[in-house]
Parts: sequence; structure tokens; C-alpha cells
Amino acid sequence: MLAFVLRRLWQMLPTMLGVVLLVFVLFNWVGGDPAYILAGKMSSPEAIANIRRQLGVDEPYPVQLWIFVKQVLTFDFGQSWATGEPVRQVIGSRLGPSLTVLVPLTVLETLIGVALALAVAFVRGSLTDRAVMIACTVGMSISILVYIIVFQYGLAYKLGLFPVQGWGDSFAVNLLRYAPLPILIGLAVSLAPTLRLYRSFVLDEVNQDCVRTARAKGLPERRVMWVHVLRNAAIPIITHVMANLPALLIGAFLLERFFGIPGIGREVILAVERSDFPVIKAVTVCVAAATMVFNLLADLLYQAVDPRVRLA
Repeated sequence: MLAFVLRRLWQMLPTMLGVVLLVFVLFNWVGGDPAYILAGKMSSPEAIANIRRQLGVDEPYPVQLWIFVKQVLTFDFGQSWATGEPVRQVIGSRLGPSLTVLVPLTVLETLIGVALALAVAFVRGSLTDRAVMIACTVGMSISILVYIIVFQYGLAYKLGLFPVQGWGDSFAVNLLRYAPLPILIGLAVSLAPTLRLYRSFVLDEVNQDCVRTARAKGLPERRVMWVHVLRNAAIPIITHVMANLPALLIGAFLLERFFGIPGIGREVILAVERSDFPVIKAVTVCVAAATMVFNLLADLLYQAVDPRVRLA
């Protein structure tokens, strides 16, 4: 396993270099001159030249690329153009609030989705199965904005069960007071497509030879579903969860924006609105690195849930 991990880490290097090169090209050749963005509309040529010299964009492109590579290696992307904070500090301070919402949301979504998928597959083809699938289709057809507005107005404003929005300095207060409503909305939005997907994974395994053998041995259907079917369906479920984890950091920006959560998604939207290139580049590189790491973890989990998988 150690040799596999080392080999995969080595294979990540060319992919990461490609990401770095692509980000550099997009922001330096396509994104325009940042000196004009920072200088504003009423600027003199001397001010623009001074900003270009401070940013290093007056250097040849190979020199600028090497500077960017060193920033990636040291995780020092300079300072935010909008706030003046170090980009490393911006990402570090925004990561905690995002994880406070996204980790419980991912765990609950996976556990509830798997349990409901097995339950629906247990009564596959019945009226209950069809009703659940119709409900999932209706739920997927509703915009997340509708969920946010209805839940925020009904549960928070009218009933007072949750704060309408806000965020504090205490992890416990944030997790128990401010995060539950965004997590509940996230579950309401994501559970329908997750259930449909996991149900298809389970149904693909229901009629496999090993499952039919387990039934032929006289095992109860409930045990067949929870043990034999679930183990075989676990691999595509792990693939789905791991592939979605990096995107969740950015994809939850609507929840963070509506509920005033100072997370990564909200920071990226603000950075785009302000043309804050250092923050955008840093987040892009971090998401790419996280995607590769989670893919490696998925491969390791494959063997943990199914010993028949061989790491090569």
C-alpha cells in the first residue's frame, strides 16, 4: 500500500503542474492587466507602472510563472487586493466555518441516503417505491433559492426555531445554534438526487450472483440487503462522496451568502466581484489539490470496504 500511495503522489505532480500552468495562463494572459484593476479609472501611467512593478507583472512571463510556482510551493499567494490580508490567512479563517456546515451535512446526507436507498430497494417495484421516486423528482425540480426562502421565513422568522442568520466565534455555538438550519436546507436540497443515485447503485447489485447465492442459503432479505448488497454498492457510493467533497467547499456559497456564514464559498464570490485575483488563484489551486487527495483516499477506501480490490 505504501508503494501505491507514493506512486500516486508522484503521479499527482504533472497534474498539479498542468493546473498551475492553466491558472497562470488564464489570469496573466486572458484575465487582463491587474494594475488597471487596482489603480481604478482615475489613474496615471506612473501609478499603473508602479503597481505593475510591485506586483511583478512587468517581468517576463517565464519569471512570473516561476514566481507563481514558488507561491504554490510555499502556499504564500501574497495579500488580498481587496482587504490587504494575507491570502493564507483569508483561506485559513474561512475554512473553519465552511467545514462546520459541510462535514455534518455530508455525513448526514450519506448515512440517510444509504439507509433510504436500501429501504426503497427493499420494496422495489411497489407503490411506495414509485411514490418516493416521484417525490424525489419533485424535490429536484425546486430551486435551492425556494428552499432557503421558505425554510428561513417559516422555521426561523415565523416559528423562531433557528436564528435567521449569523455566525459567532465559538465552534460549539456555531455548530449547535447557527449551522443546523443551513444543514437542514442542504439536506432538503441534496437528499432527493442522492437517494435516486444510491437507489440505482443498490438495484445494480440486487440481482448479482453473490446476492442470489446468499438468498439461496436462506438468509433473510433484510440481512442480504444490509450486508451483501451494501458492501458491493459501497464502491460507487464512496466514489460519489469523494468526488463531491472538493466541490462542496465552493458549491455552498448560496447557503453561506444567505445565512451570513464567513466561509470559502462566500469568500470566492466576493473575490470574483472585487476581481481579487490572488484569492481566486489560491482557492483554485487548493481545490485542485484537494480533488487529487480525495481521489487517492477513495482508492484506499475501496480496498478497505472490499478486500477483492487490488491497488495497482
